[in-house]
Amino acid sequence: MEHIEHIELLCSISELNLVFSDSMGIEEYLSKIVTMTAHHMNAAVCSIYLYDKSSDLLILKATHGLNKEGINKVTLQPGEGITGIAFKELRPICENHSSTHPAYKHFSGLDEERYEAFLAVPILRGIERVGMMVVQREKGNNFRENDIIALRAVSNQLATIIENARELFTLRHAQHSVNEAKVPHVVLKTVKGKPASAGFAFGPVKKELKSRALETLLEQVEKKQYGLDAFLSAVTRTREQLTRQQQAVEEQLSDVASLIFTAHLMMLQDELFYGKITHRIADGVNAGRAIYETAQYFITLFSSHENQLFREKVDDIRDLALRLMENLPGMEQCRTSYTGHVVIAREMLPSDLLVISSEQAAGVVLIAGGVTSHLSVLARSLRIPLVIADDPRLLEIDDASKILLDADTGNVYVNPNANVISVFTMRNDARSKQLEQEDICRTIITRDGVELGIYANINLLSDVPEALRLGCRGVGLYRTEFPFIIRNAFPTEEEQYVIYRKLVDAMDGRPVTFRTIDIGGDKILSYYDHLSEQNPFLGLRSIRFALQHRDVFRQQVRAILRAGEGADLQVMFPMISTVEELDEARGVINECIVELRLNGEKFNGAPKIGIMIEIPAVVEILDAIAPKVDFLSIGTNDFVQYMCAVDRTNEKVAPLYLPHHPAVLRALKRVADCAANAGVPVSICGDMAHQTEYIPFLLGIGVRMFSVDAAYIPNIRQCVRASRIDEAQAVASAVLREYSIKKIAGILGVTE
Repeated sequence: MEHIEHIELLCSISELNLVFSDSMGIEEYLSKIVTMTAHHMNAAVCSIYLYDKSSDLLILKATHGLNKEGINKVTLQPGEGITGIAFKELRPICENHSSTHPAYKHFSGLDEERYEAFLAVPILRGIERVGMMVVQREKGNNFRENDIIALRAVSNQLATIIENARELFTLRHAQHSVNEAKVPHVVLKTVKGKPASAGFAFGPVKKELKSRALETLLEQVEKKQYGLDAFLSAVTRTREQLTRQQQAVEEQLSDVASLIFTAHLMMLQDELFYGKITHRIADGVNAGRAIYETAQYFITLFSSHENQLFREKVDDIRDLALRLMENLPGMEQCRTSYTGHVVIAREMLPSDLLVISSEQAAGVVLIAGGVTSHLSVLARSLRIPLVIADDPRLLEIDDASKILLDADTGNVYVNPNANVISVFTMRNDARSKQLEQEDICRTIITRDGVELGIYANINLLSDVPEALRLGCRGVGLYRTEFPFIIRNAFPTEEEQYVIYRKLVDAMDGRPVTFRTIDIGGDKILSYYDHLSEQNPFLGLRSIRFALQHRDVFRQQVRAILRAGEGADLQVMFPMISTVEELDEARGVINECIVELRLNGEKFNGAPKIGIMIEIPAVVEILDAIAPKVDFLSIGTNDFVQYMCAVDRTNEKVAPLYLPHHPAVLRALKRVADCAANAGVPVSICGDMAHQTEYIPFLLGIGVRMFSVDAAYIPNIRQCVRASRIDEAQAVASAVLREYSIKKIAGILGVTE
């Protein structure tokens, strides 16, 4: 029981955040962590070594129990000493008599001679080496398996925070700042876009999250004289704001939002950023200008850095500087808030969407992107109306404008009159009442008595209550990549386990399908620079990425199997194109099962295995693959994209993205037939699964399982209950005889 309590405590993000919030820099933070860890691990010694890539050395950065004179002086090469071997081989090493180990290395003056029990665990951020964590006890007080699990948990949690701090303040030289251009205002009334996340929004406009010019705010700030007291007051206000915002995001989205404001909080506490500002103020510089100059120093450095992770920090720096300047006494009127606003932006990161969601933005208009992109999917989970409108003039409308966003049709109205507002408000109110009264019976039967199953796509844990309320039979697709793409580092095995287990528990015995990590294409990891490719949709994505990065893949598989203990667990591999890929991916599952069994952990040792059909090549070999799996799922968004050779996120070729292309529909028929012949269930997900014009065709070719975002369940239920299978088969037959896209659209009722 004692060890279980240690694991729960060390995995607690809230406790780690608390320790960090009380610190005044990374060194003091690490000092508190080793003290806390030593106490909870019942260890006499806890030490942290960080890896310095430039020197290829592990450097002692913090210790509890050893002579602190060794900090920054004791170093190890990878492979040197027991700690160095554990680091080089990326594995924990536990020794009861460390001094007898052939690799034991003694450091004079550290006073570690009496501590024989030794445990070293690598600190890893995904596949990146961060450092080592070491705990020691006196002879006879040996470490056990639960201690290894506990130390791995806390070291994994630390990886993100440590790496953020190191990367943020390693460069030292500045050049010059770039002024942001101002654009003229234009008169615009209505813009036709494409709906990406349904809903209605009306509110004042807020343009371009990244374009608020520091120079503009500086002009206001320099009208007053601000000294050190004013700056310290701004720091306090900013820290309080960030803490509240972090708490609000975690309450809403605890599965993906962990520590998204860590970089901001670290900069507030780091001597290089905080100290540089205070030194400038001490030299007589206005506090506002000191903030501005320091921000420009780092913005210039990071903007030109070859590493994308550094370039991403520019937004953190700009945002923090703006917050500090806005929080100077008397500058409250300049504070930027997204509450109740319709945000118009050229582009947006998932983390940006989380931030404006936490501030209760009313809606979003994006100038670029695709309606099937991951950002659109995230907006649906956040219930933020989103329209993709390829019209840059929206960025030039007057700042005093108000926007009415009809994200059901894709229309954007600029400064609409009272009548237009009234009509949309009444429609929205009526729809809300209808949803509240929606029939939640899970049984969905066609007019001629054929029962179908509707399952939910889950992107965030916040989707679950609505999916259950609307009567889903289970989870047909859990997109596990969202915790990866929204955060600023690979989520650890323990973090993934906690999220996955919450989902399994919430579904209370219903089947849960986990799609393994599906990144690449439009789902880019900002902290993993190697994914920058000329043709990302044809590059290292999905199962290809997973199989090339086994450490990341194995962590996820272990977390899924552990979380699925006692559940109706299904594991689905995305973007499979060959029999060999399926066998290789399945081999990882088997390896993890053996490993978990040897470790004595509780897990699901018999998950159902399936694949997502997205690549046309797999259709030709499906007769060989179907007997090897327990289920199939057709991912229509990528399937259509690859069949039609159209980038689904590129608005310039959007008219060529045709789900009703005869080649697409015939390939879907072949998949359904192959699944039926093999006796394997097949489901369909993606946009085609919820677009009611395609449901008759899908029913007609034999699809009986649909997996959709919860918001679409009522429409599908209504459509299915109005259908007959014999009529649907007639529609499918008529469509499959046609070659003309226009004639097929007419049969299906597709609006081109």
